[in-house]
Amino acid sequence: MQKNEEEEPLSPMARVFQSPGIDLCAIINIGFKTKINPDVVLDALKQNVYKHPRFSSKLSENGEKWIETNVNVEDHVIVPYIDPEETCEVGQSFVDDYISRLTLIPLDRSRPLWDIHILNVKTSDAEAVGVIRFNHALADGMSFISLVLACTHKTSNPDMLPTAIPSVKRRSTVSHSLEKNGRFLRAIFTIGSTMRLIWNTLVDMFLLFATMLFLKDTNTPLKGGANVRSNPKRFYHRNISLGDIKLIKNAMNMTINDVLLGITQAALSSYLNRQYEQAKNNEEDGALTSYPNNLPDGIRFRAGCTVNLRSDIGFKPLAEMMVKDSKCRWGNYFSFFILPLSIGLETDPLVYLKKSKAMMARKKHSYQAALTYFLIKISLKVLGAKATTSLFNQHLMNITTCVSNVMGPMEEICFHGHPVAYISPSAYGHSHALLIHYTSYAEEMTITITVDPTVIPDPHKIFDDMEESLKTMKAVLWERGLL
Repeated sequence: MQKNEEEEPLSPMARVFQSPGIDLCAIINIGFKTKINPDVVLDALKQNVYKHPRFSSKLSENGEKWIETNVNVEDHVIVPYIDPEETCEVGQSFVDDYISRLTLIPLDRSRPLWDIHILNVKTSDAEAVGVIRFNHALADGMSFISLVLACTHKTSNPDMLPTAIPSVKRRSTVSHSLEKNGRFLRAIFTIGSTMRLIWNTLVDMFLLFATMLFLKDTNTPLKGGANVRSNPKRFYHRNISLGDIKLIKNAMNMTINDVLLGITQAALSSYLNRQYEQAKNNEEDGALTSYPNNLPDGIRFRAGCTVNLRSDIGFKPLAEMMVKDSKCRWGNYFSFFILPLSIGLETDPLVYLKKSKAMMARKKHSYQAALTYFLIKISLKVLGAKATTSLFNQHLMNITTCVSNVMGPMEEICFHGHPVAYISPSAYGHSHALLIHYTSYAEEMTITITVDPTVIPDPHKIFDDMEESLKTMKAVLWERGLL
């Protein structure tokens, strides 16, 4: 096949992600309700891989451009031999161990930076598992979901593509009532809003630079050490009800992101409280003393939160995203802002939700994310990739975690006759002991937690706290007649 030899430059975030100092990789664990036929997967890839330039391109030697190349699909699809008798009762552990080992095996930079691993092993919630791994320079979460929608069909009707995810419009900062009033009130509101926007942006940028230079989070049991990036990671997931999240969202007049952040704050507060209680009991020679609040005062616990920077933030068909001048382009067109999470025990669980709503509203009224992307772009040109990567990584090392949420398919889907049970995306190569990803799929929300097991040996307890927090919030709303 004749190839176009034109080279395409990487976006600023893609250059940072592929740099040897970070080498951030996305890893997506997809559970299937049937065994996977490797021949079907290979045939589908052979027919479609050249339709997507990123999956048929390799990096240039300096890591600044994509170069189209011939792809031998068989080199990218791995089907390990699995003894059914050895894994019949430990399938989930086998999959967890296999994926963890992948975090120690770098992708081959002499060819396109992706591979697929087919594990025909029965786990707790799937008959087989497909693991897609690629360097994060290829795509962000929104791009990946668009690719999933383009490659799958409805389970209920295999001849139809999944229902398109509706476009999401950015909310106006002007209330509906003000829009109906006169020009004077609108002018006063606009001036006040602009002043707050400038102030919020200045404060956020100051805190960003302080974090790069010296401002560190409290050293809690969830904070990774200096070597956390090179340690093997482990990936876990659990499903919760998307319907329950929407009930809370509507009752509290907030967004799904606000609810998820509130659940995260409540769960991490409970988890850390137990960790500090256990540490106190150990200091007292194992005495089982129960303390209502074991959290130290003034914990600084921050999370990086990703922000989509595309001018059109709705999901678009894959073909439209691949157009060069598209307003919703494929790639890594996102930035981040820093969220100061509220870690503390609250007698009213709805306080976590109220705090998350206020915090997200404050962060949305700031240009920090856009300015950060711009500064990374300028830094790459002025300081070079190595210095920019070092600054980026220093910022990551000084905060505790990252949290993201990606809207997935709205209904159950199948890939060439293979029904999908769940979609669990995450990443490795970061300088955190904990990552939290939320991904909606049909009627469920999949929580994916990535941990350094030397720091967090019991991640399932974080899941338990998340489920309990969701249950408690729903119960309180029900008792107060808000549901």
